[in-house]
Amino acid sequence: MADASIPEKPALEGLETKWDAAWQQQGTYLFDRLRAAEVGRDGVFSVDTPPPTASGSLHIGHVFSYTHTDVKVRFERMRGKTVFYPMGWDDNGLPTERRVQNYYGVRCDPSLPYDADFTPPFQGDAKSLKPADQVPISRRNFIDLCEALTLEDEKAFEEVFRQLGLSVDWTQTYRTISDDTIRTSQLAFLRNLERGEAYQSLAPTLWDIDFRSAIAQAELEDRDQPAAYHRVAFPFADGSGSIEIETTRPELLPSCIALVTHPEGPHKDAIGKKVLTPFFEAPIEVHGHHLAQPDKGTGVAMVCTFGDVTDIVWWRELRRTDGSDLPNLTSLGLDGRFLPDAPAGLGAAGAEWYEAEMAGKTVFSGRKALVEKLQETGDILSVSKPFTHAVKFYEKGDRPLEIVSTRQWYVRNGARDESLRERLVALGKEMTWHPDFMRVRYENWVGGLTGDWLVSRQRFFGVPIPVWYGLDENGDRDFDVVITPDLAALPVDPTIDVPPGYSADQRGVAGGFEGEKDIFDTWATSSLTPQLAGGWERDPELWGLVAPFDVRPQGQDIIRTWLFSTMLRSALEDDRAPWSHAAISGFIVDPDRKKMSKSKGNVVTPADILAQHGTDAVRYWSASSRLGADAAFDPQNPTQVKIGRRLAIKVLNASKFVLSFPVPEGAQITHALDASMLATLDGVVREATKAFEAYDHARALELTESFFWTFCDDYLELVKERAYDQTDVGQASAALALRTALSTLLRLFAPVLAFAAEESWSWFEEGSVHTAPWPEPLGIEGDPSVLKAVSEALVGVRRAKTEAKASQKTPVDTLTIAAPGATIAAVQLAEGDLKAVGRIAEIVYADADALSVTGIELGEI
Repeated sequence: MADASIPEKPALEGLETKWDAAWQQQGTYLFDRLRAAEVGRDGVFSVDTPPPTASGSLHIGHVFSYTHTDVKVRFERMRGKTVFYPMGWDDNGLPTERRVQNYYGVRCDPSLPYDADFTPPFQGDAKSLKPADQVPISRRNFIDLCEALTLEDEKAFEEVFRQLGLSVDWTQTYRTISDDTIRTSQLAFLRNLERGEAYQSLAPTLWDIDFRSAIAQAELEDRDQPAAYHRVAFPFADGSGSIEIETTRPELLPSCIALVTHPEGPHKDAIGKKVLTPFFEAPIEVHGHHLAQPDKGTGVAMVCTFGDVTDIVWWRELRRTDGSDLPNLTSLGLDGRFLPDAPAGLGAAGAEWYEAEMAGKTVFSGRKALVEKLQETGDILSVSKPFTHAVKFYEKGDRPLEIVSTRQWYVRNGARDESLRERLVALGKEMTWHPDFMRVRYENWVGGLTGDWLVSRQRFFGVPIPVWYGLDENGDRDFDVVITPDLAALPVDPTIDVPPGYSADQRGVAGGFEGEKDIFDTWATSSLTPQLAGGWERDPELWGLVAPFDVRPQGQDIIRTWLFSTMLRSALEDDRAPWSHAAISGFIVDPDRKKMSKSKGNVVTPADILAQHGTDAVRYWSASSRLGADAAFDPQNPTQVKIGRRLAIKVLNASKFVLSFPVPEGAQITHALDASMLATLDGVVREATKAFEAYDHARALELTESFFWTFCDDYLELVKERAYDQTDVGQASAALALRTALSTLLRLFAPVLAFAAEESWSWFEEGSVHTAPWPEPLGIEGDPSVLKAVSEALVGVRRAKTEAKASQKTPVDTLTIAAPGATIAAVQLAEGDLKAVGRIAEIVYADADALSVTGIELGEI
């Protein structure tokens, strides 16, 4: 509603609370489903909003990227689209579990019974506790704490997002651990399983020993770690000498199953020969393989099960001279400690020493013990100087990953299926990427996949994998008997629910069943965000109105995880891309141009910045960066934020000033300067609209802001005397032009300066600026060169007075404007306004190649 009461001193403070409450009360951003049904899919703009991980706090990067999305959404809403802008909370998975452990000082022990009266020992200050000191609790107690803490985090996140002014429909929210979500996630997986796209396999797995869970390729990151090369001699079994290798992981020597060298390398003659492992005396062979690097170390490498991903390749592809497969001699357990029993094939003395001195030790302690023993026996020839090299970590983990053999669930992703891989690349090309080069990152990821998508996790708080296993006559799992639920029974928890055809008393007994204890990787659920938000298989009408979604906004660092996995699920289910556009934000970097991240300790939380400078100032900073471009942020001196605050305040003050000029009934644009200003503004509207359509919000803001300052500093100053003077025949034209320009500018600014634009709009218009029509060019016949020429002349007058060390209010008896003929003609069309603002009695004109103001003669004040 228009408010006749304009504040005496307009201010930004308090606008967020005022307008958030008003928008909520008025339902400004609610998805109008009835209208959507009327206009159909083409009239809807749907957003696959990123669900932030509800574990901890939001950071300035969230403000940055979510503002980019909101700016586009507000533009589309004003363009007449029915907007579907939901919000989700990603509240399951490893990060949530780690936060619960650190917050409450507990850890999950599934063997413990549920304690209905359990009270956690800590409330937010248990991060310094060692894992051994955390209180063990049942799985159900642990999940209860996860639920409680994520709900609190979600409330805090929503409060920040409301303060940020996100025009989200808060009635369209979902959680990645709700019953609806579990049902959708389980249904999608069962369809994958039915089509043969999901399968189970016992295979080498990247394993985080702290989280005690398998890790997918997309969740890896390299970190530099200290290491040293240990040179070890492997004697030939026939006693004819030895062959040397260098390794950074001597502790895996008990699991050494082969040596490998390049078929054309300097040691090619050794291929096929038998050697003994140092000290442990296990008989193995030397093999040839093209992945062996002849110029690395000695040119010979040992193959262990498993030291790195290359070991997995060699283990799978190499064969013994008798044609048999290489063995899998696991020595590390799931806890990262050496197993109690020595691997098969070791000599008696070596096996005895292993079980006495290595069993139960960590990787570090086991390495130390074995190196000391090999130095004692003379099997280590030398140890290099320490150096650093890249080691695989889980992106949220604290210790290097190990590779262990476990049975896991996988979804085919094209790594071993060329036709699927080509289809995924083709679907990526059907989309429009903003910026376009981000598509190449997606294609590179698809092309570089080395294995299918591992979707199972050995954790607790997540979506249960909806299968049971039949038990044989010995009570052991028969992995060929996978039991699935009736779809009508979803969601299910196999650890609690009973499969079809069985009774509860058959759980865990021979001939009965056992429920799957693993849960889905969080990305396996997040990959379904379009389906979760859009009502797939739950609300067919809604799904038809919003899917495929118009845009997936997200950060560039999760193209390989979230974007790819969502594309995969959509391709497998619907054979289409899940969106038409992908809008990829850049990183936030600190003043040293380092990416901000929690692990680096340079993250800035947004609450203080928003409170100190105001939301519109922060939104301006965010919107000033183009998609895909990194933005620097210095919390000690946020220059761009300060510029945004100045602009927002100027919008309020300029609006109040413009509204002080009454517009007579029947007013028309009659003055050349007014027509020129509005014609110039028409050009801004056209170009800003094109920019917004192309997802270039930064360009749209740049165009609007540039014109706004010309409008305030030049045009408003030029016409204010005429607009005040009720006796001037040009008063109505000036007042109407000012009011028309203000209406247009507030709508142009509204996507970015959401609060200042709404506040100013409410002073003279009905309804919300955010549901007002996007401005269209007015088509007023005017010559933009008039405003440009007069503005340039005004700058010259101001400069001349400044150089004369005179006040800008000092009258001028006469001055000369020298300019080309066309420029002089343009200035003369607005000479009256120029004389009024400059207090000029007489202007003399002279021909020149460029405009200049000279010959100024000041009058008496």
